[in-house]
Amino acid sequence: MPRHVAEHTQMSLLLVNDGQDLVKMEFEKILEPLLKHHEIAPLFCVAMHCGPDRRNEYATAQILDYKGRGNKAQAHTDFVMKEVLPFIRKTYTIQSFKEKSYAGFSLGALSALDIVWRYPEEFVKMGAFSGSFWWRDKAQEDADFDEELHRIMHRQVKEGGYYPWLKFFFEVGTQDETADRNNNGIIDAIDDTISLIAELKKKGYHNHDIEYLELQDGRHDVPTWARAFPAFLKWGWGRGR
Repeated sequence: MPRHVAEHTQMSLLLVNDGQDLVKMEFEKILEPLLKHHEIAPLFCVAMHCGPDRRNEYATAQILDYKGRGNKAQAHTDFVMKEVLPFIRKTYTIQSFKEKSYAGFSLGALSALDIVWRYPEEFVKMGAFSGSFWWRDKAQEDADFDEELHRIMHRQVKEGGYYPWLKFFFEVGTQDETADRNNNGIIDAIDDTISLIAELKKKGYHNHDIEYLELQDGRHDVPTWARAFPAFLKWGWGRGR
């Protein structure tokens, strides 16, 4: 992006985990027409490619999962907050943005929500595409496993505060997976997302704070997320919103 755009004080920032997936979906072909036709407000997008140890970096930073994964999540958080954001400001001479938001895919979505929830003063919106909200600190095979207690992100929301300015976008596909942990006829990807939304509503968030997009025949893959991304952009930065 050319340096002169940095002078626009009404520009918003969107950080995206798993930036390599935006390359695969040819993200510029999604974003540029929306900007060109003024369907969305000015938006500065930064796609961060994942590292080689993704399952340890894209996780909940304060709590490891039941296999001990997530031990580099705090390092990833520090990288975003202490290196990426200052780098953007310095490189593009942007002192401040109108607002900052964060999105991700699968484990990248889990990471994005974890960071937004821990730094609510920094962000306004977050987007989760096929979020890995099954992330838990006890194996489901254990006799005392309780999804109400051991899904980490759900518990963090339940035990956290209420930040009324935050807005949430969740996408999930009906073919995201086949697993049905509690045998209720609903795949876990949908079940975990819907129950996370329920926890947010218990906190005080309302329907206008949360967008839920369930794609029929949507899968856990880049083409599905590419289908959903325009809806996310229009939801978050659409003109007239």
